[in-house]
Amino acid sequence: MSILSKDKVILNKKVKTKKEAIEWAGKLLVQGNHVTHEYIDKMIEREEDLTTYMGNGVAIPHGTSDAKQWIRSTGISIVQIPDGVDFGNGNTAYLVVGIAAVGDEHLEILSNLAIICSEEENVKKMVQSNSAEELITLLEGGM
Repeated sequence: MSILSKDKVILNKKVKTKKEAIEWAGKLLVQGNHVTHEYIDKMIEREEDLTTYMGNGVAIPHGTSDAKQWIRSTGISIVQIPDGVDFGNGNTAYLVVGIAAVGDEHLEILSNLAIICSEEENVKKMVQSNSAEELITLLEGGM
């Protein structure tokens, strides 16, 4: 099972709140059988404690440390939000990348995402992507 596949990507999503964006990222992880539904609540709880906004228009929501029991396998979901969604403190996210990871696998994933998303040009290309395949190729090009 791939940690990122077309069925875990939503393009051109319109959301009103960061909670809604996180819920969509979580639903994709549930549909991919990476997590149970309870994990979504832990993603929202994490966001309430500490923002997962990383900069350059990217947020990477993931569960709290006590959410591990609801993770079945490592997976990534992507919600592309061309109009953006407010993540607080004047930060707007255009890409919301949901992560669920077994053990410490998330550390490598987060590190790779941070490197890719530190380049504003990379994020811009992903936000303007017209297909899930293209978006995945851009993301995996740096992983």
